[in-house]
Amino acid sequence: MQNQHTTATPSTDERPLWPAVARGWRQRCPNCGAGPMMRAYLKVRDTCPVCSQDLHHHRADDGPAYLTILIVGHLMAPVMLFLFTHWEPDPLVTASILSVGCAALSLYLLPRLKGALVAVQWSKRMHGFGHESSGQPIPAHDLA
Repeated sequence: MQNQHTTATPSTDERPLWPAVARGWRQRCPNCGAGPMMRAYLKVRDTCPVCSQDLHHHRADDGPAYLTILIVGHLMAPVMLFLFTHWEPDPLVTASILSVGCAALSLYLLPRLKGALVAVQWSKRMHGFGHESSGQPIPAHDLA
């Protein structure tokens, strides 16, 4: 016997992941790609000014910072090893060069990774992105 229980279901239109991530990397709305996602360096807009997509649902939290540390560490460690093994520079010179490099790379990556993470959440309909009409997630027992 089929379940006669009718519930509101989330929209089933496809949201491709990689185009959304590319838009997020460029700090653009994951829905339309035209509107700016950020209103400040790391502040995500509540809605897209072009397509009115709600963006306030995002829960990026510390994810972009962790990813930035992971990437910067993995990129700068070989550079540090190469500097010490091939040129053996003064430690103060090395610290200065690597500090500037790490800071510049971190400042470049952090907003882009935040945009990409928000785009992943939008694409996968996480944290309320799949239920724009009501603004509230559908309880799990109603989806069965």
